[in-house]
Parts: sequence; structure tokens; C-alpha cells
Amino acid sequence: MTGAPPLTTPRPMLDIPQSIVRSDWSTDLASPQLTILCDLDGPLIDVSQRYYKTYQLALSETQAYAQVQGRLLSLTPMSLAQFWEMKQSKQPDIEIAYLSGLAGESIDFFLHQVQAIVNQPLLLQEDRLQPGVHESLEQLLNQGTQLAVVTLRCQSQVEQILHQYHLTHYFRLIRGTDNTQAAYTNYVACKQALIQDAIKAMGLTNHQQIWMIGDTEADVLAAQAVKIKTIALTCGMRNYAFLHSLKPTSIQTHLTGATNYLTRY
Repeated sequence: MTGAPPLTTPRPMLDIPQSIVRSDWSTDLASPQLTILCDLDGPLIDVSQRYYKTYQLALSETQAYAQVQGRLLSLTPMSLAQFWEMKQSKQPDIEIAYLSGLAGESIDFFLHQVQAIVNQPLLLQEDRLQPGVHESLEQLLNQGTQLAVVTLRCQSQVEQILHQYHLTHYFRLIRGTDNTQAAYTNYVACKQALIQDAIKAMGLTNHQQIWMIGDTEADVLAAQAVKIKTIALTCGMRNYAFLHSLKPTSIQTHLTGATNYLTRY
């Protein structure tokens, strides 16, 4: 899509950077136009390989650190499937460390390493585009839906990855944070503030025409708090059982399923 260059909105009183708001969408506030706020990691981007690689490197660094101190660790590294199953069921990193053979101060070192390296440029290269994303976004736009990315990822990373996968032009608004650790810590309150700020920036008043598509409790609970409907996807950081307990409006496997659901809704 083409149009006028993106505009910027005033910086809000939160840890939220200036966002990009395109002006080539309808701004008729009386219009029943559907608006979808979509999370980045999970719905659009598969982060499983990055998180697993982070886990592997943190284990290796922890083992090397112990050897320098004269200690020998007997590690039992998890497979990708085992690791991702624990992440999707929201098992804490400390439990993952323990089941991998760590204990005591080694766990503390491991946890610090995970936080320190998870957003390093080399590891960010492990992220991959989810299947069917371009087709789904095209379908939604063709139906007159306006789209926004609302994510806990820091703004610079969001803009870079959307540009990398040629996704930027699909979205009227791109809203991230200034905090490189916000996505990993997944705070509900921060996500709620982002959603509220995005709704205000886009001039939306009819919450019945706004949906949030996400993959974690931050997405679902934050959207519920501002009284908008939710679609939770199981292709991201949480599994069906966990997401079902949050009572979203719908649970789908991928963005393709969410798009088909919205078409029928």
C-alpha cells in the first residue's frame, strides 16, 4: 500500500517511544471499520529457535564459569521440543535450569545469562516469520480491516524486523517500548498501557470493533482489561490449556486461523 509518509504522535508518559501512525487509512470515527491490534512475537514471528538457542548458550556459559571455579557440572540439556513445551506451559526459567542439572549459584548465573543475551543481535537472527502471515494480512486489508502492531518488543527491533520481512506497509500503527527486556518479562500492565495508548493514537472509540491477537497472558488479560475482544494463538509462547484458562474470545493455531475466524465472525 502507498500513501502519505508516516506521522509521529506525541510521546506518552510511559516507557513507550514515539510510534509510527500512517495517515493513509480512514479516520472516520463513525465508521464501523474493524481494527486488529496484533502482537509481534508469536502471531507474526516465531521466536522458539531464539529462545532455545539462548537456553543452550546460557547453559554453556554457566558450565564454563563453573569450570573456572573448579566445579564440574553434570548437565542434562533439554531438546527443543522439551524446552518449548515447558515455555508454552509457562514453567519458570528456574525450573528449566533445575531440570537441566543446575543448582544453587549456578542457577542464578544461568538466569542472568539468559536475560543478558536473549536480545543480542546474533540471537535475534534466529527469529523466523510464521507461516501464512503475508497472506493473512493481505486478506484482512482486503476486507477493509485496519491493522496495528502492539508489542512489548523495543521499538527499534520492531521496525527492523517488520522491514526485514516486508511487513511494515500492512500496519497503520507500530507501537513498541523503549525496554529491550520488556518482551521477555511479559508484563501485563505494560501491555495494557500499550494497548490503551495505541487506541488513543488511532482515534478509536468503538471498542466493539477492536480485537487483540496475541499468544500470551499479557495479550489476553491486557485486552480484557480494556474491554476488547481477544484471539489467542497457540503457535507462540503459550499452549492451548494455558490460554483456555484465560478465557479469550477465541483460540486459534496461527494467524491464518484467526483471519478465517474473523471472516466468519
